[in-house]
Amino acid sequence: MARIYVSMLGGFAAVGPDGAPLALPTRKAEAVLALLLCRVGEAQPRERLIGLLWGDRGDRQARHSLSQTLTAIRGAIGIAPDPFIAERETVAIEPGAIGADVIDLAALAERDDLDSLRAAADLCRGPLLEGFRIHDAAFDEWLSQERSRFHQLVVSVLTKLAAREADAGDAEAASAALERALALDPLSEEVHRRLMRLDLDCGNYNAVIRHYRACSEVLKRELGTVPEPTTTALYQEARTRLKDAPPPSPVAMPLDRPPMGDEKQDIRFCVTADGVRIAFASAGKGPPLVKCANWLNHLEFDWQSPVWRHLLRELSSEFRLIRYDERGNGLSDWKVDDFSYEALVRDLESVVDATGLERFPLLGISQGCAVAIGYAVRHPERVTRLVLHGGYAKGWRARANPSEIARREAMLTLVREGWGQENPAFRQIFTSWYIPDGSPEQWRWWNDLQRISTSPENAARLMIDLGNIDVSDLLAQVTVPTLVLHSVNDAAVPFSSGRELASSIPGARFLPLDSCNHVILDHEPAWPRFLEEIRTFLHEDGDMAQRRSTG
Repeated sequence: MARIYVSMLGGFAAVGPDGAPLALPTRKAEAVLALLLCRVGEAQPRERLIGLLWGDRGDRQARHSLSQTLTAIRGAIGIAPDPFIAERETVAIEPGAIGADVIDLAALAERDDLDSLRAAADLCRGPLLEGFRIHDAAFDEWLSQERSRFHQLVVSVLTKLAAREADAGDAEAASAALERALALDPLSEEVHRRLMRLDLDCGNYNAVIRHYRACSEVLKRELGTVPEPTTTALYQEARTRLKDAPPPSPVAMPLDRPPMGDEKQDIRFCVTADGVRIAFASAGKGPPLVKCANWLNHLEFDWQSPVWRHLLRELSSEFRLIRYDERGNGLSDWKVDDFSYEALVRDLESVVDATGLERFPLLGISQGCAVAIGYAVRHPERVTRLVLHGGYAKGWRARANPSEIARREAMLTLVREGWGQENPAFRQIFTSWYIPDGSPEQWRWWNDLQRISTSPENAARLMIDLGNIDVSDLLAQVTVPTLVLHSVNDAAVPFSSGRELASSIPGARFLPLDSCNHVILDHEPAWPRFLEEIRTFLHEDGDMAQRRSTG
């Protein structure tokens, strides 16, 4: 039986047979034990130990220091029997004399059965010799190499444990093991894939999409690469299965639900009259608020995006926020024939009918404003209030500005040629157009949103059809209270377009925003005012009380 047990995974600690802490005389005494225990069963040359710990001293004195250290260790743990096999040129640990977690970990990892792998995982409490310092370049280099070796062993143990747990039917335990492995090695695409496959087999399709998004982000940020085709195939399979799920009945989404966190949204599908599956989501609690789809959405990706998450989190903290991906975007069907304005309004009608809502306010952003206006005119009995931000009555071609048309035509060429490329240079032009004052992180997310949310073909077709929108003849027919907001220096949609909406909709309130971004970002001075004005407007005239009673 070992007289002491040394733990090194997560920091150095030694205990005696009674479990009481055992203090070794010096830090170098601990280092000697670590050097020998990490390679137990292998006799270590004295010269190697000296070089790692006393390399800056004369050879004779260094050998004497090593001998003194071995003697001090013997004294600390009890001299007889000798725990070391000390030869003239080598030193090793007597088998069984000193136990260690690194020894047990290696032995348990080789057994590959469920109980052994669980025991091995329990030993993994942190990096090898965490916080250990000798301040010697040679020892630090050795420690770095050994940490890497045990790090990979721990990841391997957790990965194998996940497979055994899955075989035993415990998907939750398997997922927990893979999450631990991923926390240790976030760049391991193999671990990402295993986690995605597990969630796919369990029917957790939204989780697969989230894992893929996280994988893409870390690979791009740290390595400048993109996921392998096998990883992307799992993501595409999850999207396909999610789309093929049976569409809900109008009562499938309960009107009263508990509070939801950032990612706890309920995603469902409905089918339009022309057979297109539209993905829609509900998050939060309280009175309903419906947000129209805009130029480019992804129900899952937007939750973590620094461009959208602040708005979604604030709104879902007070309302039951209902969003959807328009046709050709995000989780909705990509292969569609019709991107016309009429089709976009029908998408909104299908989503509202599927939720079973009776009366609710509408939020439109960008081209979503035109869709919201069309719905409000057709269904004034259902819309209580209208919030329009960054919108327009006439699309870029309908505005008939030669300079703008030339720019948009050039953009169309860039979309067709560069949208689907992994190099974001083409998409960065769009990003700079929509959020010129964004941070590098926000630019990266917007670049990725464009690639992830739709195909180059769909992006080009949407640009063309959105450019032809003209709802100017509907503005005077809007009868619900309306708030219009627009950034003064918006480069994507001219400020004059927002002013036209406000001046043509009877009784509309107009709020210019001191910003050049098409989407208001959370670091802007305009953001608090933007949010407060929307909240105040939606609370006016007792509408909240009415909506609580109907929603």
